[in-house]
Amino acid sequence: MSARIPGTGPLVITAGEPSGIGPDLCLALGNRDDLPRLLVIGDEVQLRQRADLLGIEFNLDVLHLPFPVAVQCGSPNPDNAPALLEGLQLAVAGCLAGEYAGLVTAPLAKNVINDAGIPFTGHTEYLAALCGAALPVMLLVAGDLRVALASTHLPLRDVPDYISQDRLRSIIEVLHADLRHKFAIPQPEIVVCGLNPHAGEGGYLGHEDQQVIAPVIAEMQAQGMQIRGPIPADTAFTPAAGERDAVLAMYHDQGLPVLKYAGFGHAVNVTLGLPIIRTSVDHGTAFDLAGTGKADAGSLLAAIRLAEQLVTIAATDAARA
Repeated sequence: MSARIPGTGPLVITAGEPSGIGPDLCLALGNRDDLPRLLVIGDEVQLRQRADLLGIEFNLDVLHLPFPVAVQCGSPNPDNAPALLEGLQLAVAGCLAGEYAGLVTAPLAKNVINDAGIPFTGHTEYLAALCGAALPVMLLVAGDLRVALASTHLPLRDVPDYISQDRLRSIIEVLHADLRHKFAIPQPEIVVCGLNPHAGEGGYLGHEDQQVIAPVIAEMQAQGMQIRGPIPADTAFTPAAGERDAVLAMYHDQGLPVLKYAGFGHAVNVTLGLPIIRTSVDHGTAFDLAGTGKADAGSLLAAIRLAEQLVTIAATDAARA
């Protein structure tokens, strides 16, 4: 899907699950002078109540979207789930229309939305559907470390069947294209993890690495991509794997533990394959911290700064096209 020229309006932030720390994080942005223009989508009444609870000044631009049920810190109510999704719909529509430069999302609780009877596997998949994007790719960024996922929110037993040659080929194409156009890396170097321990150990620990992953990598190499693998996951993140601009992990808990160990608190989740810029925090709703003043806004700040960088790169790239 072709990228749009980002709008010249503010970055839009969805405040996330209101019973969690999303509102706390958004409120922490209000009195900073080192951030781009921001617009928060959320319940302004609830946000002001949280500011009073935290004893901090309210200084946000808010697109008011009221929740039907009163919010209690740490006690999510599924009846508020439709309003949360409406906020995402408004944010995406504004980005697609050029009203907003990009989207930054505070965390949601997938189980709360599912408890409302709404099928929801995560922000990544939901935003892709809103954008009409066939294949979103989750990329986590912590400094120079970038980790993309070939599969996201799947039970581990389903992963081998999910990673087909066609799907892996498409994932690599999205990753390669967005590293070039969203991150301004002219010739991205990509390391691909094996699925099985030791990348299958020559077939003794599974055949997927030889029969699915290796042929796709060879095909991509023949097309001129700088891509290597399948490399055992316990090697792919070490200096022994050589220089790389991104690592492609086969499943969620193969790649994210390394990324979060390296950058927890300032890592950023980026959705590739969308016609808009979308970044997010690298953590969950932390219900136990909501309203306590102990929530750390570091990841949200990093997500905003990276979104600002990606907007600039995308605008420059689109202007050249």
